Parts: sequence; structure tokens; C-alpha cells
Amino acid sequence: MAETKKTTKTSNGKGKAANVWTDEERAAMQESARERKASSKRTPAEERAAGEADLRAKIAEMTDAEQTMAERLHELVTETAPAFMPKTYYGMPAYAKDGKTICFFQPASKFKVRYSTFGFQPDATIDDGEMWPVAFALTKLTPQVEQRIVELVKKAAG
Repeated sequence: MAETKKTTKTSNGKGKAANVWTDEERAAMQESARERKASSKRTPAEERAAGEADLRAKIAEMTDAEQTMAERLHELVTETAPAFMPKTYYGMPAYAKDGKTICFFQPASKFKVRYSTFGFQPDATIDDGEMWPVAFALTKLTPQVEQRIVELVKKAAG
């Protein structure tokens, strides 16, 4: 007898699809909507000040180890690319250029995973041939790791 596909419908008879997003993912999407709505009403100067405040508030919510990492990443990014606008992106510390998110820090606790991530969005020009990484797992910021982050942020800044 042939195997049958499992339906995505719940058994409550109402035909609603089962949840495909975790609570953390739904919360991140809601934060993103709030971030976009708030930023649309600000001048560039207000946006920078509010973005810095939002970013620092998100760092303050992190575990001690993640706070230390996020604060150092903030220093590295703002020193390397001072034109990048600090902001939050799905509730995570991030940096934008010309209104587009370029890079972000995802603490491990955000989605309850085993390592934090420093990632780049498609508008970051970190291209390297026909295939390149766009997210980097972070467990510790060593001088070598910091140097690599600085190189990537310089490249992303164009």
C-alpha cells in the first residue's frame, strides 16, 4: 500500500494549518513590524538616536556573555563603518546603510540555539566568487575573529 502524505491541517475540524513558526519567530516578526512603523516617522537624526537607544536596550536584555559580545561588536562596527545606522532588526542589534539592513548580531538566546551569529543581508557586498558565507557562528571574540569581522564590515560598507 502506498504511503500517504500527512496533512498540515489540524484535527479541530476547522481546517486551520498547524503553527509553522515558533513563539520566538513570531515575536521577532512582530518586533520587526513595530521597528518599521516607528522608523517611518523619524528624521535621519532622530532615527540614529532612536536606533542607538533601541540597540542598547536589546543588548541590555541579553545574558552577560552575550552583552559583552554585542557591545564589542557594536564598537567594531561603528568604528569600522561610522556611516552605518544603528538599529534593531527583528529585535536584534543591527546596522543599516541607505535604509537597508547590512549586518546584525543574533544572540544565541534569541532563538534558543547553541551559538550566536553575526550575519549579513543581501545588500552587504561581501561577495567572494560564486558562493560565500553570509552568517558566522560566534562563540568567542578573539583578536583573529575581531579582525575578520572588521574585514567583512569594511567590505560590506563598500
